[in-house]
Amino acid sequence: MPSAGSPSSHPTAAEQAAVAPATVPPGPALAAGESARTVRLPGLSLLVRSLDAGPADAGRLREGRAGREPALFVHGLGGSSQNWSALMAALADTVAGEALDLPGFGHSPPPDDGNFSLAAHARAVVRLLDAERRGPVHLFGNSMGGAVAVKVAAARPDLVRTLTLVSPALPEVPPQRTAWPTALAAVPGLPRLYLRATRDWSVERRTAALLELCYGDPSVVGEPARRAAVEEYRRRAELPYFWDVMVRSTRGIVNAYTLGGQHALWRQAERVLAPTLLVYGGRDKLVSVKTSRRAARAFRDVRMLTIPDSGHVAMMENPELVARAFHDLLHELAHRDARGGDGAAGTGTGAGAGMSAGAGTSTSVGTGTDEDPGTDPGPTSAAATGS
Repeated sequence: MPSAGSPSSHPTAAEQAAVAPATVPPGPALAAGESARTVRLPGLSLLVRSLDAGPADAGRLREGRAGREPALFVHGLGGSSQNWSALMAALADTVAGEALDLPGFGHSPPPDDGNFSLAAHARAVVRLLDAERRGPVHLFGNSMGGAVAVKVAAARPDLVRTLTLVSPALPEVPPQRTAWPTALAAVPGLPRLYLRATRDWSVERRTAALLELCYGDPSVVGEPARRAAVEEYRRRAELPYFWDVMVRSTRGIVNAYTLGGQHALWRQAERVLAPTLLVYGGRDKLVSVKTSRRAARAFRDVRMLTIPDSGHVAMMENPELVARAFHDLLHELAHRDARGGDGAAGTGTGAGAGMSAGAGTSTSVGTGTDEDPGTDPGPTSAAATGS
């Protein structure tokens, strides 16, 4: 669980809301071919990262951009749009990728209404897609962003062409032991106790702990990327609203897990119509791979990729495998369309054993009450990874 500074350096939520800057200092780290812009909507501003061209063949991709279908990538708790740079590059010849910083994360300031529920994050995604008339998109989500993507796909099927979920934060009762520290951040008073206990930790130690939590094998993060992660963590820790956003968003996840009826996340998963790709890591410390069995039964049109050696952020740790699975999904759908829709998928079969055998299949690859998000209420790198 990312954390920052000592308790005395973090004012109360009310104080943070009062001192939070209207805009976040510019300067997101951009990979080759990327650009960034700020989209201003009533009540919130969103940093959007675009991959204009792949680094290998920029000219060809610029010419073909109009022919590539749009994709939108949604990060997890504590993450940012930068978490998707590697996968966007791997898919640059297939989709026109954009990734947003959710409100309060990365380089997006907190929303005016201070709402960090899953439904509020989902509304931000819907409002962005509606404002830019970019849908339907291939929608990707990791962890908290996966839960957000499920809510978007369930409420607004017109905006989602396919759905790819990397370790989605869907309810797991009880959660695995290694996920408890993150969940406990939602308990009033515990974050301050944690900060007191770790007040002597350096930014380097905090970053190392975060990488250990999110990666199946943290050694894959090279020294330059590790230094960049430290600097990004340092930047975020200095934001006056950093800890408040983390705690409120964690509470938003926990609260969403308690909802029943049509707002329950598993019920919303059952409503998703879009062809769905589920990606799980065998070494995930935050979302147990066991959850994949229930997810495979919940989604209507599903296929599964399990990466035994991967952790919570497979799109960063194994982007080439995730890209291959997504390409297989598109290939399968193209053949389904050519057959006139024959062979539409049923439900999945759970985590198991090879991909692209068709919908409802599973692949294991070795590596070596909230409001509906469709309702707009109006105003009211290996850098730090999401959980």
